[in-house]
Amino acid sequence: MIANQPIAPEVPASLGDALHVLTLTPFYPTAADDAQGCFVAEPLLWVEKFGVANTVIAVQPFYRRRARAATSGVPARWNRHFALPGGYGLPTAGAFLYASILAQVRKLHSSHPVHVIHAHAALPCGHAAALLSRELGIPFVVTVHGLDAFSTKQVAGRAAQWCQHVSRWVYRSARQVVCISEKVREQVIAGAASVKSTVIYNGVDPETFSPAESSEGADVILSVGNLIAIKGHELLLRAFAAVESRYPATTCAIIGDGPELSRLGSLAGELKIADKVHFLGRQSRSRVATAMRSCALFALPSRYEGLGCVYLEAMSAAKPVIACRGQGIEEVVHHGVNGWLIDPEDLPGLTESLAMLLQNPQRRRQLGEVARRTIQNGLTLAHQAERLARLYRESRA
Repeated sequence: MIANQPIAPEVPASLGDALHVLTLTPFYPTAADDAQGCFVAEPLLWVEKFGVANTVIAVQPFYRRRARAATSGVPARWNRHFALPGGYGLPTAGAFLYASILAQVRKLHSSHPVHVIHAHAALPCGHAAALLSRELGIPFVVTVHGLDAFSTKQVAGRAAQWCQHVSRWVYRSARQVVCISEKVREQVIAGAASVKSTVIYNGVDPETFSPAESSEGADVILSVGNLIAIKGHELLLRAFAAVESRYPATTCAIIGDGPELSRLGSLAGELKIADKVHFLGRQSRSRVATAMRSCALFALPSRYEGLGCVYLEAMSAAKPVIACRGQGIEEVVHHGVNGWLIDPEDLPGLTESLAMLLQNPQRRRQLGEVARRTIQNGLTLAHQAERLARLYRESRA
């Protein structure tokens, strides 16, 4: 066993009368990847505007490469905790994490009282937060960021049953279970009917993800997401191959990395579109924002999406987005009004949608303008932070 590294969470310079929230998260930006966990980190600076002080402990199992903290935003200390590799590692990791941070959190709470613990994901951070809450009397909330609310898709067999059991206890112990969409809340309630739950949608910085100065975007179809099968990149490539001859100046740019990269590259070759498809790998937040400003439209036909921050970011940049029905984003995108929806795995539908939007710049502009207003009217980081601050005050000790 590798010994846990002692941590000293960085306490805000001036707590004053602020409500003090301890964030426990496996998702947080690092020096090598400022996009990792940005959906957790970016609201924190805004939450401080509503009288909340933040202490952040970001966590990772010991067998992963050591993360180096990012230098911008709310600082975090990374904790490396023991965890069993494989399926049985997930349902037990929260207990190991709890043991590794209990003394430090106790010391923090003694010197700067923590009013609420905010855990991101039930396992392992929600489990650790529930144990800390029981030991120290600090209430906690937990955010569910995806549709696999009980980790039964991620883990199989008896380990999955264990994950479900622990997650159900976490949700029922929390003051609130925060879901990023109604679709996610449905999954939580289906497995733990008696929980207190609320929906707080992720927000976007409308200044970072702003429209281009010129309304004429490049002839680029942009997609951003991990290169895994459920994201629908294969469907996008096949649809692009079906329309690219009619729009010879149009290219397809895909930002992201993952196990599907090699297969998708081979597929682009088979479809004879390799010279028009650009796999750009992981990119910084600023480069993603630049790509969104300069594209013609955004398409991610994902079939398993709790919400999808990238859709919101493209909408904030005043770009028409193509997404799939039956996902969390359907609560934000209204077909033909502020974006475009297709059925999952609907190749003809995606092909027709691409063709229609590529041939009609005015329609793209109309959809993009309404999409931008949708974000400004309720889905900015300021909106998200205000809702989080209210939740903390309702949940505090």
